[in-house]
Amino acid sequence: MNFTINENQQAIQAMVRDFAIQKILPKRMEWDEAQHFPRELFHEMGGLGLLGMLVPEEYGGAGLGYIEYKIAIEEISKVCGSVGLSMAAHNSLCVNHILTFGNEEQKKRFLPALASGEHIGAWGLTEANTGSDAMRMRCTAERDEEKGGWVLNGTKNWITHGISAEVAVVLIRTGELLDSHGITAFVVLRDQPGFAGGKKENKLGMRSSETAEMIFDQCFVPDDQVLGNVGEGFIQAMKILDGGRISIASMALGIAKGALKTARDYSLEREQFGRPIGHFQAIGFKLADMHTRIEAADLLTIQACCLKNDGKALTKESAMAKYEASEVCVYVATEGVQILGGYGYTKDFPAEKYYRDSKLCTIGEGTSEIQKIVIARELIQASSK
Repeated sequence: MNFTINENQQAIQAMVRDFAIQKILPKRMEWDEAQHFPRELFHEMGGLGLLGMLVPEEYGGAGLGYIEYKIAIEEISKVCGSVGLSMAAHNSLCVNHILTFGNEEQKKRFLPALASGEHIGAWGLTEANTGSDAMRMRCTAERDEEKGGWVLNGTKNWITHGISAEVAVVLIRTGELLDSHGITAFVVLRDQPGFAGGKKENKLGMRSSETAEMIFDQCFVPDDQVLGNVGEGFIQAMKILDGGRISIASMALGIAKGALKTARDYSLEREQFGRPIGHFQAIGFKLADMHTRIEAADLLTIQACCLKNDGKALTKESAMAKYEASEVCVYVATEGVQILGGYGYTKDFPAEKYYRDSKLCTIGEGTSEIQKIVIARELIQASSK
């Protein structure tokens, strides 16, 4: 598969790369160690069009496609996976859910502030006892006919921007347990009574991307904040996750490419036995394997982007991209630490941060095991047609 980005995409790449180096690189370790979510940075990202990349211009977005989106996520994540993760969750989950399933009034109401960075978005599916098994969710929404809306109760866990987001798309059970048509998507606003942030997680990596609980306690949501039809939420979520997998694959590629560059640069500077260690076959073969696996995962991700842009089915392809890119990310980050040796284990070099950040890629938005289930299921279904 021969793929070359065009001039406009190259300009976006250069712009995002410069922004990441100037605005994120000097602060990334400070934010990481303090577990500080740099809310102020996202105002600037909104001004550059990075928080509404897939949103049409009529709703205040940049009106771009998935190749441009992949490029931007990747360039941010090369410098800091945490910022890449927050950008991805905002764009592909919250914003994209409203864009894909919201009505015209909802799009005009919610998207401009999200695209500009005035508002940060969150997306809530996971609960303490329902990670991969989402249909067992315990958060419930009870109908209130008199007020014309729904009363939400329960807690969502592991939510990016669970405390800071002004707008959240939340999947809540409105029907029977295990009924795929018993879940509904709601837009919940931070200032609505009964909606609060909860515990903030103390994480291994991605530490400056806020991960927290969202708590609903008799939170009333009017009917005009229901996305699509009642009972369609689970089906909507599965479609949104197809695009979300592209985001995580792109983020994983960015982290892997950042880790590879760190390792390669170090291998050309560090000398042992009278020459740079990169000239030794043991290190050269590591770099070759790292680069080759990144390139292969990159092509899988580009394939998924092209299918998404064309409006074609991509469940299998996005799962393959997410699975391969995330596993490659962990592999490359691990080898990067090994190449740096003792220095790779210290915070004087970024190798250890890439290593810590990489692991979430194999967990978030569907574990590697879930991706393999999805891929196998799609293969089996295709063979029976």
